[in-house]
Amino acid sequence: MSAYPYLAHWKEEISRSPNAIYLTIADALALSIRKGDLREGDRLPPQRTIAEYLGTNLTTVTRAFTEVRRRGLIDATVGRGTFVRVGAGESHWRHTGPAVVDLTMNLPPIPQDPPLQRIIQSDITAILKQQDLNSLMSYRVTGGTLEERQLGAKWIVPVIGQRRTDEILVSPGAQSALAAIVSTHTQPGDVIVTDRIAYPGIRTIAAQFDLILVGVDSDMEGMMPDQLDRVCAEHHPRLLYCIPTIHNPTTATMSLQRRKDILKVAQRHHLHIVEDDPYSLLMDNPLPALAALDHSRVSYVATLAKTLSPGLRTAYVALPNADMTRRVTAAIRAIALTNAGLLSALTARWMQTGQAHAILHAIQKELRLRQSIARRVLGEGHCMNPDGPHIWLKLPDWWGSADFVAYARRRGLALVPSTVFTISGEPPQRTRIALGSAPDAASLEESLHGVLSVLQHKRSPGFADIV
Repeated sequence: MSAYPYLAHWKEEISRSPNAIYLTIADALALSIRKGDLREGDRLPPQRTIAEYLGTNLTTVTRAFTEVRRRGLIDATVGRGTFVRVGAGESHWRHTGPAVVDLTMNLPPIPQDPPLQRIIQSDITAILKQQDLNSLMSYRVTGGTLEERQLGAKWIVPVIGQRRTDEILVSPGAQSALAAIVSTHTQPGDVIVTDRIAYPGIRTIAAQFDLILVGVDSDMEGMMPDQLDRVCAEHHPRLLYCIPTIHNPTTATMSLQRRKDILKVAQRHHLHIVEDDPYSLLMDNPLPALAALDHSRVSYVATLAKTLSPGLRTAYVALPNADMTRRVTAAIRAIALTNAGLLSALTARWMQTGQAHAILHAIQKELRLRQSIARRVLGEGHCMNPDGPHIWLKLPDWWGSADFVAYARRRGLALVPSTVFTISGEPPQRTRIALGSAPDAASLEESLHGVLSVLQHKRSPGFADIV
């Protein structure tokens, strides 16, 4: 590992730091930049290489890199690697310590009414009394039991309509489901078309399977059909990945006509669609999913992470037919094996008793309150959805996204820069704010006043680059 001598320092820091490993790695990487061990433009080792040397897992290193990107210190490009960002060595606008208030994670707020902790304690006790512990703690059936799939089909009926149980899967989280679907439809070197500003999870999947992402421009209703048609004609993609409802991060929601127009383009180019739908059930009257409008062309994923809790590690997948269900089941088995038994039992109990809907309604109410607070504090002109968990903050002309996020971190606020979401072209002057991760509405309002203060701060021009 002599080619990367700074990794020895990172390993030493991990051994003595009380902080989470991913934060320790992020802080150590930032220190290596400040000390000059890593210089602007330097290429970092592959994440898997770092994980092996440090004796940790790939997920931890990926999370550390995500944190460092949020600090504006590195840039990653699919197919090229990760590089130290130009300007990263200038510490005037940087702060490498952990954030006081984390507004980066798109979580549903934990409801107080009903009290979630008390519900979980009571239901876990009931489950342990009623079910065999050996079964709960053993390996599960990949894709879920018949009962779990039936409950999942019922949960997503408002968005996709009635589906056969053999077209439904239960997956340990949306990311593993998306990875399984993508891997089933593609080979290395294939093209996936998506929004030019897109959910970072699809970038992770594309990098893992050596796929090429091509971005399509969007408007207030999301992906533009004429632009999609042009990209398909030029690049011949294998898949289209999209979030039609409350897009992450732009909050755009496709109208019914826009959905039909996108499907027409996909039909013309024989394009299969991966529909990621984490947010529709946060709405009282969601539009029909693409999967409801074109059963045969769309693989649909709805996670409980945004509507109930990411701690359940559960997503429901609807596929075009039983054969595709078998293929995706095999891929999930290879990637993640099965859901956790105890969490599956808790999820099923909530579905059966109606507790899931009670929690969902409480989360809907809280998110709407938080959206109204954000609109009142930050004003108009930002991309918001009254039912959504995040906002796409528009920045004034004097702020670039990475510098704004770095300066906000100095003020104790962690936000996500637009560089994290940008597939191609210049990152927009925006940043994403997650509204659900603050412990309560009062804490969120205080944090948003802090964001407003940073928005209004005019960065003084520096002189280091004047010649």
